[in-house]
Amino acid sequence: MPVVTGPYTPGTPCWLDLMVPDQQAALDFYRDLFGWQGEVGPPETGGYAVCQLNGKAVAGIMTAMAPDGGPTPPTAWTTYLATASTDATEQAVTRAGGTVLMPGMDVMTLGRMAIVAEPSGAVFGLWEAKDFHGAEVVNEPGSVVWNELLSGDPAAAATFCSAALGVEAAPMEGAEGYFSLSAGGRVVGGMQGLGQLPPGTPPHWLAYFSVDDTDSTVDALVRAGGNVLKPPFDMIAGRMAVVQDPQGATFALINATGPEMP
Repeated sequence: MPVVTGPYTPGTPCWLDLMVPDQQAALDFYRDLFGWQGEVGPPETGGYAVCQLNGKAVAGIMTAMAPDGGPTPPTAWTTYLATASTDATEQAVTRAGGTVLMPGMDVMTLGRMAIVAEPSGAVFGLWEAKDFHGAEVVNEPGSVVWNELLSGDPAAAATFCSAALGVEAAPMEGAEGYFSLSAGGRVVGGMQGLGQLPPGTPPHWLAYFSVDDTDSTVDALVRAGGNVLKPPFDMIAGRMAVVQDPQGATFALINATGPEMP
């Protein structure tokens, strides 16, 4: 099992969490789909549930709550990128044309977080680790294997990622219109535009979860009330699908049998 025991390189996707109207229903759904174990957390953490796969932290799930005077956040998975300093990265995000949606805040002794958006509006989190580095298992069936930025303007996003995050974009060989995202000299994710998506799809980050069998996982998701946005298909890295859970959160499934996903 690919277990992570140390800090993530700044710019690397390091955590993922889900905000939903019905937290317990989501915990039950992902338990059945991926084998996660998690329960509603204590009041001092807002009930935040840290889900585990084989005893290792894999993702978070919490009840969506409206900030003071604001709208309830959408039902969505949020990708967090590691940073050495949340506050410094916030300033860099603003200088590079991005937006700070939720300024940095301490999460007990675990770390410091913020929520920001790249210039076209794709929302993501920043995580400055203290006691908690992030996902403890990755690239294993039931865990995250890839994170992808779908930007309304990939060229502008590439400039932003370099200036604000120290993440470099480069065309990916054999995949026209697709870019790799590298942090510390290592490919950590991908990026593309919205041209292949239905009109009106907003910019966003898409999380890919590894599975042993894409088709059977999609069948299980449908039986549990989920929705299929893009049925299983073969691509360079394996067989994938894009789906929604019963509460509307979008994610991808992939049986990565092709060239290894970095």
